[in-house]
Amino acid sequence: MDNRDEVREFLTSRRAKITPERAGLPAGPRRRVPGLRRSEVAALADVSVEYYAKLERGSLAGVSPAVLESVARALQLDDAERAHLLHLAQAADGSDALTRPRRRRAKGQGAPHRSLQWTLDAITAGPAFVRNARLDVVAANRLARAFYSELFAGPQPPNLARFNFLDPASRRFYPDWDAFADISVAVLRTEAGRDPYDRDLHDLVGELSTRSDEFRSRWAAHDVRHHGTGTKHFHHPTVGPLTLAYEGLQLTADPALTLTIYTAEPGSPSEEGLRLLASWSATEEAAPRPASG
Repeated sequence: MDNRDEVREFLTSRRAKITPERAGLPAGPRRRVPGLRRSEVAALADVSVEYYAKLERGSLAGVSPAVLESVARALQLDDAERAHLLHLAQAADGSDALTRPRRRRAKGQGAPHRSLQWTLDAITAGPAFVRNARLDVVAANRLARAFYSELFAGPQPPNLARFNFLDPASRRFYPDWDAFADISVAVLRTEAGRDPYDRDLHDLVGELSTRSDEFRSRWAAHDVRHHGTGTKHFHHPTVGPLTLAYEGLQLTADPALTLTIYTAEPGSPSEEGLRLLASWSATEEAAPRPASG
């Protein structure tokens, strides 16, 4: 696969983030680059300047794991960035397509497997949902549907990235909208490196890049991340502010899917907010529907 542009932009963007001081090098006068020079990265990685320049031009095919690890150390890549570099190298020499087991696609449409929905329905104290790597929500419990009521109200199948960048309601729902936007793009960028043959992901990125300047600028930053646990702040249109912890769990039966569960600190206002939300959603579900015709 020809991913030289992707490789070049990723390596140059990481190099630009490392200052000489951070790398333990003298800054020196008249620096014309925001981060390290190629020659400095080459010295830190113990490769020739010519060889590193070749890598940064996008030629990762055939590069040994030891060299990739040396470059990762020189650029001070975190775990997510190091994994992304390895995935780019696998895609460059074609080994990714040959050695990685084909993953089942989670299209985000149609009914999930019954036992998966039963599992979600058994979780009643917090919003729980399953998403695929493209951030399509493919299954959810009742509380998650109430929690993401505006996401599920849209005309398209629910997708967290589309909601983040294309729905004005996300600006209200996410008090720290920029942080959520950064996370969404980093998750998609990570998946693009892991599975460069995902046509649905390419289509989603193309759509968001065309329709959102905010997405396009973040996509160009080439940031990646592992997104598994933490705390987030929300402002729900019905129950107001919520501070929730989350855990993301990869499903063994289908590693392309992630189960996310939100919970509130026991005894906190957010726990009471989730109780109110559960009561509201039950009332809404039980309310009679207006007759049609």
